[in-house]
Amino acid sequence: MSNPKFELFKSSANSQYYFHLKAGNGKITLSSEGYIAKQSCKDGITSVKQNAPDEQRYERRQNNSYTFVLKARNGEVIGRSQSYASAEGRDAGIDSVREDAPHATVDDLC
Repeated sequence: MSNPKFELFKSSANSQYYFHLKAGNGKITLSSEGYIAKQSCKDGITSVKQNAPDEQRYERRQNNSYTFVLKARNGEVIGRSQSYASAEGRDAGIDSVREDAPHATVDDLC
């Protein structure tokens, strides 16, 4: 098992920057929306690191599957989860982000 990490990358489809947080098992637990500037993407990672430990920053969602979003203090969404088959799986995903994000390294793939 490896250490959790953020991967920062640039999409060849739209030339925007994105990040995702990978847990120690290599699974993506949180993904960003696109950023035009690389520095803005880095700032998004910093915001995730700061907000992830706070349980109040998570919005749990349920439609056809279970998901969550992580919000900054200003209410802006800074990360989205994958889809989970159960509420328990989603809550375990939140626990993983809360634990992993603050100390995850950043792997700049650009």
